[in-house]
Amino acid sequence: MSLTLPGLLDTEAIRKDFPILHRTVHDGKPLVYLDNAASSQKPRQVLDAISEYYERHHANVHRGVHVLAEEATALYEDARTKVASFVNAPSRDEVIFTKNASEALNLVANMLGWADEPYRVDDRTEIVITEMEHHSNIVPWQFLAQRTGAKLKWFGLTDDGRLDLANIDEVITERTKVVSFVLVSNVLGTVNPVEAIVRRAQQVGALVVIDASQAAPHMPLDVQALGADFVAFTGHKMCGPTGIGVLWGRQELLEDLPPFLGGGEMIETVTMSSSTYAPAPHKFEAGTPPIAEAVGLGAAVDYLTGIGMERIAAHEHAITRYALERLAEVPDLRIIGPVSEEDRGATVSFTLADIHPHDVGQVLDEQGIAVRVGHHCARPVCLRYGIPATTRASFYLYSTPAEVDALVQGLTYVRGFFG
Repeated sequence: MSLTLPGLLDTEAIRKDFPILHRTVHDGKPLVYLDNAASSQKPRQVLDAISEYYERHHANVHRGVHVLAEEATALYEDARTKVASFVNAPSRDEVIFTKNASEALNLVANMLGWADEPYRVDDRTEIVITEMEHHSNIVPWQFLAQRTGAKLKWFGLTDDGRLDLANIDEVITERTKVVSFVLVSNVLGTVNPVEAIVRRAQQVGALVVIDASQAAPHMPLDVQALGADFVAFTGHKMCGPTGIGVLWGRQELLEDLPPFLGGGEMIETVTMSSSTYAPAPHKFEAGTPPIAEAVGLGAAVDYLTGIGMERIAAHEHAITRYALERLAEVPDLRIIGPVSEEDRGATVSFTLADIHPHDVGQVLDEQGIAVRVGHHCARPVCLRYGIPATTRASFYLYSTPAEVDALVQGLTYVRGFFG
Protein backbone atom coordinates (compact mmCIF):
# COMPACT_ATOMS: atom_id res chain seq x y z
CA MET A 1 0.00 0.00 0.00
CA SER A 2 1.45 3.40 -1.00
CA LEU A 3 0.26 6.31 1.09
CA THR A 4 1.16 9.97 1.38
CA LEU A 5 0.38 11.76 4.63
CA PRO A 6 0.60 15.52 5.28
CA GLY A 7 3.88 16.47 6.91
CA LEU A 8 5.89 13.46 5.79
CA LEU A 9 9.56 13.80 4.96
CA ASP A 10 11.03 12.46 1.74
CA THR A 11 11.71 9.09 3.32
CA GLU A 12 12.83 7.56 0.05
CA ALA A 13 15.74 10.00 -0.06
CA ILE A 14 16.44 9.79 3.68
CA ARG A 15 16.51 5.99 3.72
CA LYS A 16 19.29 6.02 1.13
CA ASP A 17 21.52 7.45 3.87
CA PHE A 18 20.96 4.41 6.12
CA PRO A 19 22.69 1.29 4.74
CA ILE A 20 21.15 -1.08 7.29
CA LEU A 21 17.62 -0.24 6.21
CA HIS A 22 18.27 -1.92 2.86
CA ARG A 23 19.22 -5.33 4.20
CA THR A 24 16.96 -8.34 4.35
CA VAL A 25 16.43 -10.85 7.15
CA HIS A 26 14.98 -14.35 7.49
CA ASP A 27 15.34 -15.63 3.95
CA GLY A 28 15.04 -12.37 2.10
CA LYS A 29 12.32 -10.51 3.98
CA PRO A 30 12.75 -6.71 3.93
CA LEU A 31 13.76 -5.30 7.30
CA VAL A 32 11.01 -3.24 8.93
CA TYR A 33 12.81 -1.50 11.78
CA LEU A 34 10.41 -0.24 14.47
CA ASP A 35 12.70 -0.30 17.51
CA ASN A 36 13.96 3.28 17.42
CA ALA A 37 13.17 4.05 21.05
CA ALA A 38 15.81 1.46 21.97
CA SER A 39 18.36 2.65 19.42
CA SER A 40 18.14 4.43 16.09
CA GLN A 41 20.03 3.43 12.98
CA LYS A 42 23.02 5.42 11.75
CA PRO A 43 23.31 7.35 8.47
CA ARG A 44 26.31 7.01 6.20
CA GLN A 45 27.42 10.51 7.23
CA VAL A 46 27.92 9.38 10.83
CA LEU A 47 29.63 6.13 9.85
CA ASP A 48 31.99 8.03 7.55
CA ALA A 49 32.84 10.63 10.21
CA ILE A 50 33.83 7.91 12.68
CA SER A 51 35.83 6.03 10.06
CA GLU A 52 37.65 9.17 8.94
CA TYR A 53 38.52 10.03 12.52
CA TYR A 54 40.17 6.66 13.09
CA GLU A 55 41.84 6.60 9.68
CA ARG A 56 43.27 10.13 9.74
CA HIS A 57 43.05 11.90 13.10
CA HIS A 58 43.10 9.46 16.01
CA ALA A 59 45.07 10.43 19.11
CA ASN A 60 44.30 11.22 22.72
CA VAL A 61 42.85 14.67 23.29
CA HIS A 62 44.04 17.64 25.32
CA ARG A 63 47.41 16.05 26.06
CA GLY A 64 49.67 16.30 23.06
CA VAL A 65 51.36 18.98 21.00
CA HIS A 66 51.69 16.86 17.86
CA VAL A 67 49.39 17.33 14.89
CA LEU A 68 47.19 14.28 15.46
CA ALA A 69 46.51 15.25 19.08
CA GLU A 70 45.62 18.76 18.02
CA GLU A 71 43.31 17.50 15.27
CA ALA A 72 41.60 15.01 17.60
CA THR A 73 41.13 17.69 20.25
CA ALA A 74 39.63 20.07 17.71
CA LEU A 75 37.19 17.44 16.46
CA TYR A 76 36.19 16.45 20.00
CA GLU A 77 35.63 20.01 21.16
CA ASP A 78 33.86 20.91 17.90
CA ALA A 79 31.35 18.16 18.72
CA ARG A 80 30.73 19.84 22.07
CA THR A 81 30.05 23.12 20.30
CA LYS A 82 27.61 21.42 17.93
CA VAL A 83 25.71 19.77 20.79
CA ALA A 84 25.53 23.06 22.69
CA SER A 85 23.98 24.74 19.65
CA PHE A 86 21.63 21.80 19.10
CA VAL A 87 20.07 22.21 22.57
CA ASN A 88 20.46 26.02 22.71
CA ALA A 89 22.85 25.93 25.67
CA PRO A 90 24.08 29.37 26.74
CA SER A 91 27.66 28.06 26.84
CA ARG A 92 29.50 25.12 25.30
CA ASP A 93 31.17 24.67 28.70
CA GLU A 94 27.79 23.52 30.07
CA VAL A 95 27.90 20.38 27.88
CA ILE A 96 29.44 17.32 29.54
CA PHE A 97 30.09 14.15 27.57
CA THR A 98 29.24 10.89 29.33
CA LYS A 99 28.94 7.35 28.01
CA ASN A 100 25.11 7.45 28.02
CA ALA A 101 22.12 9.08 29.70
CA SER A 102 22.31 6.60 32.57
CA GLU A 103 25.78 7.83 33.47
CA ALA A 104 24.63 11.43 33.12
CA LEU A 105 21.80 10.88 35.61
CA ASN A 106 24.08 8.98 37.98
CA LEU A 107 26.51 11.87 37.74
CA VAL A 108 23.88 14.32 38.96
CA ALA A 109 22.68 12.04 41.76
CA ASN A 110 26.20 11.54 43.04
CA MET A 111 27.05 15.25 42.82
CA LEU A 112 24.05 16.12 44.95
CA GLY A 113 24.89 13.45 47.49
CA TRP A 114 28.40 14.83 47.95
CA ALA A 115 27.56 18.53 47.60
CA ASP A 116 27.73 21.17 50.27
CA GLU A 117 24.74 23.33 51.14
CA PRO A 118 22.53 24.56 49.61
CA TYR A 119 22.52 21.64 47.17
CA ARG A 120 23.20 18.74 49.49
CA VAL A 121 20.68 15.90 49.67
CA ASP A 122 20.45 14.42 53.19
CA ASP A 123 17.97 12.90 55.63
CA ARG A 124 16.12 16.19 55.99
CA THR A 125 15.25 16.36 52.31
CA GLU A 126 13.07 14.70 49.66
CA ILE A 127 13.64 13.47 46.12
CA VAL A 128 10.72 13.43 43.68
CA ILE A 129 10.50 11.26 40.54
CA THR A 130 7.58 9.69 38.63
CA GLU A 131 6.10 6.26 38.12
CA MET A 132 6.79 6.39 34.37
CA GLU A 133 10.57 6.72 34.62
CA HIS A 134 13.11 4.52 32.89
CA HIS A 135 15.10 2.57 35.47
CA SER A 136 18.00 4.94 34.73
CA ASN A 137 15.99 7.70 36.39
CA ILE A 138 14.78 5.56 39.30
CA VAL A 139 17.70 3.48 40.53
CA PRO A 140 20.26 6.34 40.91
CA TRP A 141 17.79 8.22 43.10
CA GLN A 142 17.08 5.08 45.12
CA PHE A 143 20.83 4.75 45.65
CA LEU A 144 21.01 8.37 46.77
CA ALA A 145 18.05 8.03 49.13
CA GLN A 146 19.49 4.87 50.67
CA ARG A 147 22.89 6.49 51.12
CA THR A 148 21.69 9.78 52.55
CA GLY A 149 18.42 8.95 54.29
CA ALA A 150 16.45 11.27 52.01
CA LYS A 151 12.81 10.37 51.34
CA LEU A 152 11.96 9.22 47.80
CA LYS A 153 8.54 10.26 46.49
CA TRP A 154 6.87 10.03 43.10
CA PHE A 155 3.93 11.08 40.97
CA GLY A 156 1.56 8.30 39.94
CA LEU A 157 -0.06 7.67 36.56
CA THR A 158 -3.60 8.18 35.33
CA ASP A 159 -5.47 5.42 33.56
CA ASP A 160 -4.74 7.02 30.17
CA GLY A 161 -0.98 7.09 30.68
CA ARG A 162 -0.34 10.60 31.91
CA LEU A 163 1.20 11.95 35.09
CA ASP A 164 -1.27 12.48 37.91
CA LEU A 165 -0.41 15.97 39.11
CA ALA A 166 -3.59 16.49 41.14
CA ASN A 167 -1.57 16.53 44.37
CA ILE A 168 1.51 18.32 43.02
CA ASP A 169 1.72 20.64 46.04
CA GLU A 170 1.76 17.66 48.41
CA VAL A 171 4.36 15.74 46.41
CA ILE A 172 6.73 18.67 45.82
CA THR A 173 7.12 20.38 49.19
CA GLU A 174 9.48 22.74 50.99
CA ARG A 175 11.60 19.67 51.83
CA THR A 176 12.05 18.71 48.18
CA LYS A 177 15.65 19.09 47.05
CA VAL A 178 15.43 17.65 43.54
CA VAL A 179 12.70 16.75 41.05
CA SER A 180 13.74 14.41 38.24
CA PHE A 181 11.41 13.30 35.47
CA VAL A 182 11.30 12.14 31.88
CA LEU A 183 10.29 14.56 29.14
CA VAL A 184 8.86 11.81 26.89
CA SER A 185 8.06 8.33 28.21
CA ASN A 186 9.91 5.47 26.54
CA VAL A 187 6.91 3.16 27.08
CA LEU A 188 3.79 5.31 26.98
CA GLY A 189 4.97 7.95 24.51
CA THR A 190 3.55 10.61 26.84
CA VAL A 191 5.00 14.11 26.55
CA ASN A 192 5.00 15.47 30.08
CA PRO A 193 3.85 18.97 31.18
CA VAL A 194 7.27 20.42 31.92
CA GLU A 195 6.10 23.93 32.70
CA ALA A 196 3.79 22.95 35.56
CA ILE A 197 6.37 20.71 37.22
CA VAL A 198 9.23 23.18 36.84
CA ARG A 199 7.10 26.03 38.16
CA ARG A 200 6.23 24.13 41.34
CA ALA A 201 9.82 22.96 41.83
CA GLN A 202 11.10 26.51 41.52
CA GLN A 203 8.53 27.71 44.06
CA VAL A 204 10.15 25.51 46.71
CA GLY A 205 13.74 25.98 45.51
CA ALA A 206 14.22 22.43 44.22
CA LEU A 207 16.59 21.54 41.40
CA VAL A 208 15.02 20.08 38.25
CA VAL A 209 16.58 17.22 36.29
CA ILE A 210 15.03 16.17 32.96
CA ASP A 211 15.68 12.92 31.14
CA ALA A 212 15.37 13.93 27.47
CA SER A 213 16.56 10.65 25.97
CA GLN A 214 13.29 10.16 24.06
CA ALA A 215 12.94 13.85 23.24
CA ALA A 216 16.29 14.99 21.85
CA PRO A 217 16.09 12.71 18.78
CA HIS A 218 12.54 13.64 17.88
CA MET A 219 11.76 17.30 18.54
CA PRO A 220 13.48 20.65 19.02
CA LEU A 221 15.16 20.68 22.45
CA ASP A 222 15.82 24.06 24.07
CA VAL A 223 17.35 23.66 27.51
CA GLN A 224 16.82 27.32 28.32
CA ALA A 225 13.13 27.18 27.48
CA LEU A 226 12.67 24.03 29.59
CA GLY A 227 13.77 25.89 32.71
CA ALA A 228 15.54 22.84 34.11
CA ASP A 229 18.86 22.76 35.93
CA PHE A 230 20.13 19.57 34.27
CA VAL A 231 19.11 17.78 31.06
CA ALA A 232 20.38 14.34 30.07
CA PHE A 233 20.17 12.49 26.76
CA THR A 234 22.04 9.87 24.77
CA GLY A 235 23.61 9.72 21.33
CA HIS A 236 22.62 6.30 20.09
CA LYS A 237 18.91 7.15 19.94
CA MET A 238 19.54 10.21 17.73
CA CYS A 239 21.50 8.71 14.81
CA GLY A 240 24.78 8.80 16.76
CA PRO A 241 26.96 5.93 17.98
CA THR A 242 26.65 4.03 21.22
CA GLY A 243 28.96 4.98 24.08
CA ILE A 244 28.24 8.71 24.09
CA GLY A 245 25.74 10.64 26.18
CA VAL A 246 25.27 14.25 27.22
CA LEU A 247 24.59 16.06 30.45
CA TRP A 248 23.76 19.72 30.18
CA GLY A 249 23.89 21.69 33.40
CA ARG A 250 23.65 25.34 34.38
CA GLN A 251 27.10 26.87 34.55
CA GLU A 252 26.87 28.10 38.14
CA LEU A 253 25.83 24.64 39.34
CA LEU A 254 28.66 22.94 37.49
CA GLU A 255 31.09 25.35 39.08
CA ASP A 256 29.77 24.74 42.60
CA LEU A 257 29.12 20.98 42.57
CA PRO A 258 31.82 18.35 43.15
CA PRO A 259 33.03 15.93 40.45
CA PHE A 260 31.69 12.39 40.13
CA LEU A 261 34.84 10.56 38.96
CA GLY A 262 38.50 11.23 39.67
CA GLY A 263 41.42 10.71 37.32
CA GLY A 264 43.29 12.27 34.48
CA GLU A 265 42.17 15.44 32.73
CA MET A 266 39.64 16.48 35.39
CA ILE A 267 42.32 17.96 37.63
CA GLU A 268 44.07 21.29 37.88
CA THR A 269 46.87 20.34 40.29
CA VAL A 270 47.63 17.13 42.16
CA THR A 271 49.85 16.53 45.18
CA MET A 272 50.07 13.43 47.33
CA SER A 273 47.82 15.05 49.91
CA SER A 274 45.19 16.86 47.85
CA SER A 275 43.96 17.89 44.41
CA THR A 276 42.20 20.79 42.81
CA TYR A 277 39.88 20.44 39.85
CA ALA A 278 39.71 21.79 36.34
CA PRO A 279 36.78 24.03 35.36
CA ALA A 280 33.66 22.50 33.87
CA PRO A 281 33.12 20.65 31.64
CA HIS A 282 36.48 18.90 32.05
CA LYS A 283 35.96 18.57 35.81
CA PHE A 284 33.33 15.94 34.99
CA GLU A 285 35.17 14.09 32.19
CA ALA A 286 37.82 12.03 33.97
CA GLY A 287 40.15 9.91 31.87
CA THR A 288 40.25 9.39 28.13
CA PRO A 289 36.82 10.45 26.87
CA PRO A 290 34.73 8.83 24.11
CA ILE A 291 36.50 10.72 21.35
CA ALA A 292 35.36 8.88 18.24
CA GLU A 293 31.88 8.61 19.69
CA ALA A 294 31.74 12.38 20.23
CA VAL A 295 32.85 12.93 16.63
CA GLY A 296 30.05 10.62 15.53
CA LEU A 297 27.54 12.45 17.70
CA GLY A 298 28.66 15.75 16.17
CA ALA A 299 28.02 14.30 12.71
CA ALA A 300 24.59 13.08 13.86
CA VAL A 301 23.75 16.58 15.08
CA ASP A 302 24.79 17.95 11.70
CA TYR A 303 22.58 15.39 9.97
CA LEU A 304 19.49 16.06 12.09
CA THR A 305 19.96 19.82 11.95
CA GLY A 306 20.30 19.65 8.18
CA ILE A 307 16.88 18.01 7.92
CA GLY A 308 15.37 20.18 10.63
CA MET A 309 14.00 19.07 14.00
CA GLU A 310 10.64 20.76 13.39
CA ARG A 311 10.26 18.76 10.16
CA ILE A 312 11.29 15.54 11.91
CA ALA A 313 8.71 16.17 14.65
CA ALA A 314 5.99 16.82 12.05
CA HIS A 315 6.90 13.61 10.18
CA GLU A 316 6.73 11.51 13.34
CA HIS A 317 3.46 13.13 14.36
CA ALA A 318 1.92 12.10 11.04
CA ILE A 319 3.30 8.56 11.26
CA THR A 320 2.13 8.16 14.85
CA ARG A 321 -1.35 9.41 14.04
CA TYR A 322 -1.56 6.92 11.19
CA ALA A 323 -0.23 4.11 13.39
CA LEU A 324 -2.81 4.80 16.09
CA GLU A 325 -5.58 4.75 13.49
CA ARG A 326 -4.39 1.48 11.94
CA LEU A 327 -3.74 -0.24 15.27
CA ALA A 328 -7.29 0.61 16.36
CA GLU A 329 -8.43 -1.72 13.55
CA VAL A 330 -6.70 -4.73 15.12
CA PRO A 331 -9.13 -6.74 17.28
CA ASP A 332 -8.15 -7.28 20.92
CA LEU A 333 -5.28 -4.79 20.74
CA ARG A 334 -4.96 -2.49 23.77
CA ILE A 335 -2.74 0.56 23.61
CA ILE A 336 -0.93 1.27 26.88
CA GLY A 337 -0.74 5.05 27.07
CA PRO A 338 -2.45 7.95 25.31
CA VAL A 339 -4.63 6.85 22.40
CA SER A 340 -4.51 10.28 20.77
CA GLU A 341 -1.48 11.61 18.90
CA GLU A 342 -1.71 14.87 20.83
CA ASP A 343 0.97 15.39 23.50
CA ARG A 344 2.68 12.10 22.72
CA GLY A 345 5.84 10.95 21.02
CA ALA A 346 6.43 8.38 18.30
CA THR A 347 6.40 5.36 20.62
CA VAL A 348 3.35 3.12 20.86
CA SER A 349 3.15 0.23 23.34
CA PHE A 350 0.35 -2.32 23.29
CA THR A 351 -0.86 -5.75 24.28
CA LEU A 352 -2.61 -8.17 21.91
CA ALA A 353 -5.36 -10.38 23.32
CA ASP A 354 -3.80 -12.80 25.83
CA ILE A 355 -0.72 -13.42 23.68
CA HIS A 356 2.49 -12.78 25.59
CA PRO A 357 4.42 -9.86 24.09
CA HIS A 358 7.53 -12.02 23.72
CA ASP A 359 5.55 -14.34 21.47
CA VAL A 360 4.20 -11.38 19.51
CA GLY A 361 7.70 -10.04 19.00
CA GLN A 362 9.12 -13.38 17.93
CA VAL A 363 6.46 -14.00 15.29
CA LEU A 364 6.80 -10.44 13.99
CA ASP A 365 10.55 -10.92 13.77
CA GLU A 366 10.06 -13.97 11.58
CA GLN A 367 8.27 -11.63 9.18
CA GLY A 368 11.15 -9.14 9.24
CA ILE A 369 9.46 -6.70 11.63
CA ALA A 370 11.70 -5.54 14.48
CA VAL A 371 9.85 -4.32 17.58
CA ARG A 372 10.79 -4.28 21.26
CA VAL A 373 9.09 -6.49 23.87
CA GLY A 374 9.31 -6.54 27.64
CA HIS A 375 8.97 -3.87 30.31
CA HIS A 376 11.45 -1.58 28.51
CA CYS A 377 13.44 -0.82 31.66
CA ALA A 378 10.30 0.75 33.11
CA ARG A 379 8.78 -2.08 35.12
CA PRO A 380 6.73 0.17 37.42
CA VAL A 381 4.68 1.20 34.37
CA CYS A 382 3.77 -2.42 33.66
CA LEU A 383 2.90 -2.97 37.32
CA ARG A 384 0.69 0.12 37.28
CA TYR A 385 -1.36 -1.23 34.37
CA GLY A 386 -1.41 -4.83 35.54
CA ILE A 387 0.45 -6.32 32.59
CA PRO A 388 3.63 -8.44 32.44
CA ALA A 389 5.09 -6.57 29.48
CA THR A 390 4.18 -4.80 26.25
CA THR A 391 5.03 -4.89 22.58
CA ARG A 392 6.49 -1.54 21.55
CA ALA A 393 6.70 -0.04 18.08
CA SER A 394 8.69 3.16 17.83
CA PHE A 395 9.13 5.37 14.78
CA TYR A 396 11.72 7.82 13.50
CA LEU A 397 12.49 10.14 10.62
CA TYR A 398 12.92 7.24 8.18
CA SER A 399 9.73 5.39 9.18
CA THR A 400 7.06 5.07 6.49
CA PRO A 401 3.31 4.43 6.31
CA ALA A 402 4.11 1.19 4.50
CA GLU A 403 6.01 0.01 7.58
CA VAL A 404 2.96 0.76 9.73
CA ASP A 405 0.88 -1.28 7.30
CA ALA A 406 3.39 -4.13 7.55
CA LEU A 407 3.12 -4.01 11.36
CA VAL A 408 -0.69 -4.20 11.24
CA GLN A 409 -0.57 -7.02 8.73
CA GLY A 410 1.97 -8.79 10.92
CA LEU A 411 -0.22 -8.44 14.01
CA THR A 412 -3.16 -9.87 12.09
CA TYR A 413 -0.97 -12.86 11.27
CA VAL A 414 0.06 -13.15 14.93
CA ARG A 415 -3.59 -13.32 16.02
CA GLY A 416 -4.24 -16.06 13.50
CA PHE A 417 -1.08 -17.93 14.45
CA PHE A 418 -2.12 -18.11 18.11
CA GLY A 419 -5.86 -18.23 17.44
